[in-house]
Amino acid sequence: MSISIYMLLLATKVWWGKKRSSASASASASALLNLASRSTNWTMSLGWWTLFAAGFLFFHGFAATETAPNYSFMHNAMSAPTLSYYDYIIVGGGTAGCPLAATLSQNATVLLLERGGSPYGNPNITKMTSFGSALSDLSRSSPSQRFISEDGVINARARVLGGGSCLNAGFYTRASTEYVKQAGWDGGLVNESYQWVEKLVAFEPPLGQWQSAVRDGLLEAGVLPFNGFSYDHIYGTKVGGTIFDQQGNRHTAADLLEYANPSGLTVYLHASVHKILFARKERKMPKARGVVFRDAKGAKHKAYLKKGLKNEIIISAGALGSPQLMMLSGVGPAQHLMSHNIRVVLDQPLVGQGMSDNPMNAVFIPSPIPVDVSLIQVVGITHFGSYIEAAGGENFAGGASSPSPRDYGMFSPEAIEETAFRGGFILEKVTGPISTGHLELRTRNPNENPSVTFNYFKDSRDLQRCVQGIQTIEKIVKSKAFAKFRYEFLSWAMLLNMTANAPLNLLPKHYNPSMPLEVFCKDTVMTIWHYHGGCQVGKVVDPDYRVVGVDSLRVIDGSTFNHSPGTNPQATVMMLGRYMGVKILRERVAN
Repeated sequence: MSISIYMLLLATKVWWGKKRSSASASASASALLNLASRSTNWTMSLGWWTLFAAGFLFFHGFAATETAPNYSFMHNAMSAPTLSYYDYIIVGGGTAGCPLAATLSQNATVLLLERGGSPYGNPNITKMTSFGSALSDLSRSSPSQRFISEDGVINARARVLGGGSCLNAGFYTRASTEYVKQAGWDGGLVNESYQWVEKLVAFEPPLGQWQSAVRDGLLEAGVLPFNGFSYDHIYGTKVGGTIFDQQGNRHTAADLLEYANPSGLTVYLHASVHKILFARKERKMPKARGVVFRDAKGAKHKAYLKKGLKNEIIISAGALGSPQLMMLSGVGPAQHLMSHNIRVVLDQPLVGQGMSDNPMNAVFIPSPIPVDVSLIQVVGITHFGSYIEAAGGENFAGGASSPSPRDYGMFSPEAIEETAFRGGFILEKVTGPISTGHLELRTRNPNENPSVTFNYFKDSRDLQRCVQGIQTIEKIVKSKAFAKFRYEFLSWAMLLNMTANAPLNLLPKHYNPSMPLEVFCKDTVMTIWHYHGGCQVGKVVDPDYRVVGVDSLRVIDGSTFNHSPGTNPQATVMMLGRYMGVKILRERVAN
């Protein structure tokens, strides 16, 4: 395997840590130049991706509030009764499901079913220094479940109360006003719902030297104007919010359950929902009436809706989980369902369609000076359809007990000094995207990943946005503001070559410095975990998120999005949970 891949894999120095004596600047420069000039072939393995993803995902944040709140309504599903009744049953305690449940509990009885565990009290989640342990954990109890799309891009989905807000970069920024208008949302209620979320989980980040250099480099690159600190989506460069507080503790969507009425809410953890139950006799349309779920020991439980025209089941299982559960319950493309011996409740061919994942491409920049640890804090919102973000730092989890890359035999006999592995990433994310794919079942087991194809860069407009994004990153790296964080002897071509030779995905490699950036974009595409679609508004659900053709069933989460909102979607997904909870309660008391 090429040593050049370790420039990208190990530059973060994340959880392998273990400081060693520093080398001289000349020795470091020699090592870097040697690495940058290499372009040997390698064989991809999931193990190498785990190491890279752990490093990169640290930049994208992984910690949680240290002190567990006293949630009297939260229980292990093994304590659930065999049969129970509620006004609302929410499947999925994620980024949308938690604020939705907290809101509905104010005036109704609510059951929230989460297939994962609690984010509280687990040091692999709550401690930033232990994040790598959680990301590399492939067990069934891990808060992160790996999947690989048919495109060959390695990805992850959340399996924990709080959902993706427990695994992401922590960046908090709202959707644009145009997005809100196109969605047909009530602007006033949207703002109130954002503010409701922000009171508990959003903060202004402290800006260090690396992020400041990226900010000023963006301005030199022409991503203007500078809009200061703002949660709003504004063209130009800004400092966004974060769900990390000043002590570095993560505040997730699970924290929004603090708003809940304890007497109105029941949360079951490790509760895997296998199907939605429908009533069909003497009805023009099937009516959702209950769910079947299993606890960690496999025991079956059933929960039904109480009698009442306003009572509903709401799926908030995410962009993979929601269309998957719809199909497992008999709502989806009839031929596909019958091929899995699933009884068809409603032939809905658009379930699982419109799957999109915003492609991300990153460049690692080795630094001659130490880089302060930072998550995503600054963003450049361009007019050409690309968002520029950055993360940096070294030796995040250093410690005597931390394993070193050398401990795993990752290096050739050549001595490569630690100063060759400090720096940070600058990345670009394509807005939209325009390219779409589809999702299908692999098996009837809801705990197994479905098959998903995103068709990255299928539409040439997405590819051109990536090219312009990479060109903007080049301007930042070459800017005066960024000068102290780059080695003069490492050309832009060398930096691209180091990235292109890293095992970032399972795709075959073609890129070399003589090739156009389009090839670089295709070869180095990664996920930024902003995938969406599968139960889209106007196709599967109506503007009020009711499933078309079925009574008493809604889908409220990112699977309903036609495009990803804002630069990073979590703020809007949390807002949507609150927003729809308020609307549903208003409908409940009307008439």
